[in-house]
Amino acid sequence: MATRIMIVYDSENGHTEHLARSIAEGARLDHTEVLLKHVNEADVNELVNVDAIIWGCPGHFGTISSGLKSWIDKLGYLWAQGKLVDKIGAVFCTTATVHGGLESTLLNLITPMLHQGMIIVGLPASIAENALYGSYYGVGVTCPVETDPNGPPNLPKDDDLALGRSLGKRVAEMAGRYRSAERE
Repeated sequence: MATRIMIVYDSENGHTEHLARSIAEGARLDHTEVLLKHVNEADVNELVNVDAIIWGCPGHFGTISSGLKSWIDKLGYLWAQGKLVDKIGAVFCTTATVHGGLESTLLNLITPMLHQGMIIVGLPASIAENALYGSYYGVGVTCPVETDPNGPPNLPKDDDLALGRSLGKRVAEMAGRYRSAERE
């Protein structure tokens, strides 16, 4: 049976969605099924049937976007039943400015996972791109505000997407290991 990973994201202008797609790409290993869903399409009850959960959003003043926060707030029943205990969890975000609250947003995204009893997976310094400019809490990237509304969006750069793929791969590997250990 395949390891199942659900990636849930909020994205307003495509920046966070672009990063979410790179995470999904990295998570697609052999024997891994990846469900990639915008918060408007995701049902919290689907989380019961996955091995790992990765969620992310644009950072709004150093915290979770209202779209993802509203979705997370629906997890109360799952929390009361302990349905997410011991699932692997990871987080990601985008901000529009340097020092725009990346790490505080990542920490705010991790907090509900800890309340659920999830096992948090971040990115270690052994991942070259992360050691240079990443975060140990998850993937956080800056996509500067577009100054020309008719111009192309400032989507995550190649190094940012490499971090996304690294996070997806790491979560898939850890979820697969954990799943194998549970069966023993």
